[in-house]
Amino acid sequence: MVEVVGEDITEKHRLPVRKLVAASVGNAVEWYDWTVYATFSTYIANALFEPGSKALLATFATYALAFFFRPLGGFLLGRFADTRGRRPAMILTIVAMAGASLAIGVLPTFGQVGWLAPVLLLVARIVQGLSMGGEVSNASAYLAEIAPSARRGRYSAFFYISTGSAVLIASLLGYSLNSTLGKAAMQDYGWRIPFVIGGVLGLIGLVLRRALDETEQFEDNKDKARRLTNPLMLTLRQHPKAVGQLIGFTMLSTLCYYTFFSALTPFAINTRKADDSDVFLALSIGTALFVVLQYPMGAIADRFGRKPQLLVWAAAIAVTSYPLSTLVRPGLANLIVVFCVGLGFYTAMTSIAPAIMSELFPTELRGLGIGAWYNLTVALFGGTAPLVVTALADAGASTIFFWYLTGAAVIAFFVILTLPETKGTDLR
Repeated sequence: MVEVVGEDITEKHRLPVRKLVAASVGNAVEWYDWTVYATFSTYIANALFEPGSKALLATFATYALAFFFRPLGGFLLGRFADTRGRRPAMILTIVAMAGASLAIGVLPTFGQVGWLAPVLLLVARIVQGLSMGGEVSNASAYLAEIAPSARRGRYSAFFYISTGSAVLIASLLGYSLNSTLGKAAMQDYGWRIPFVIGGVLGLIGLVLRRALDETEQFEDNKDKARRLTNPLMLTLRQHPKAVGQLIGFTMLSTLCYYTFFSALTPFAINTRKADDSDVFLALSIGTALFVVLQYPMGAIADRFGRKPQLLVWAAAIAVTSYPLSTLVRPGLANLIVVFCVGLGFYTAMTSIAPAIMSELFPTELRGLGIGAWYNLTVALFGGTAPLVVTALADAGASTIFFWYLTGAAVIAFFVILTLPETKGTDLR
C-alpha cells in the first residue's frame, strides 16, 4: 500500500503494480535497444564502416538520421493509437524495435560485405526510429490515462524508471563486457551480445503487453478520434500554445538525455581520453541514482506541483552544464560527479514527463500530438547531439556544445513559466 497525502485528507491507494510493470517492461526493452547503439558506437564504427578517422562520425550520422524517422513513426503510430488503441500500438512498437535489434546483432562486417554493412545497419535503425517514435507517445499516454488525477506524477515516474533501468543494463553490460573480454574480443564479437539480448528481451515485453487492458479514456473517445480529419493540422489550429510548450521543454529534455546517456560516453573516451571502464562505471552509478529518484520526484510533483519542479530543473542545467564539462577527463571520481549531478537534476523533469505531455492535449489527439511534435523536437536536437559534440571535438571546439546546452536550458526556463499548474487536475 502507498500512503498519499492530498490537500486535506490522507488516503491509501494501491498501485496496480502488475499493470505498471507490464507497460514499463515493454518500454524498458524499447529504450534498451535504442540505447545500446550509442553505448557501443565505437565498436560499431570499427566493424560496420570503412576503416578511417571518420568511421565514428559516420556511425553517429546513421544514429542521427534514424531520429528523423521518429516524427513519422510518432505521427503514424500516434494516430493508430488514438483510433485503434494504446495496447495494439505498444505491441507493434516492441516487435519492430526488438526485431531490428536482433538484426543489428547478426549483421556482416564491412570487411565481409563492404558498403552493404552500413546500408543494412541504416535500414535496421530506420525501423527502430519509426518504432521509438510511437513508443514514447503511446506509453506516456497509457500511463497518464490509467492514473488517478492526484497520483499522475507517481504513475508517470514508472516510464523513466523503466527507461533508466534499461540504460543501466546497457551501461553495466558495457562495463562488464569491456572488463572481462578485452578490446580485441569486444571488437570481434562482444559488441553484438547486447543487441542479441535486446531481441530476446523483446519476447518478454511482447508477452506482458499482450495482457494489458485498454484505457477507459481511449474507449470513451475512440469514435471522436476516428471522426477527425487532418488531425496534425488540428493540433496547430486548436492547440498552438501546447505545441510550442511541448517543443520548448522537450528541446532541453532531449538534449539532457542524449548528452548524459549517449554523447558523453564516446566523448569522454575518444576526446578526453578517459578509461573505458571508468566511464561505463560512472555512467552506471549515475543511472542507478537516476532510477532511484524517479518515484520520489513524481510524488513531490503530485504534492507541490509540476511547474516549480520543472523550473528548478531548467535553472540547474543552465548553471551547471559548463562547469560539469570541465570534469569530463580521466579519473573515476570526477566522472561520477558529472553523471550523478547531471542525471540527478534531470529526474525533476523525467519523473513527470508523461504527465506533463499528456496534460497538454485532449484524448482524441494525445497520441498523435505528443508523437509528432515531441519526436520532431527529439530528431532536431537529441538525435544530433552525439554527432554535434563529436564534430565540435574534432574541430577542437568541444566546449561550444555545453554552452549550447546552457542556452537550451534558458529557453526552456521561460517556456515553463507559461505552463499552467496541472497537479490534481483531470485529463481532458
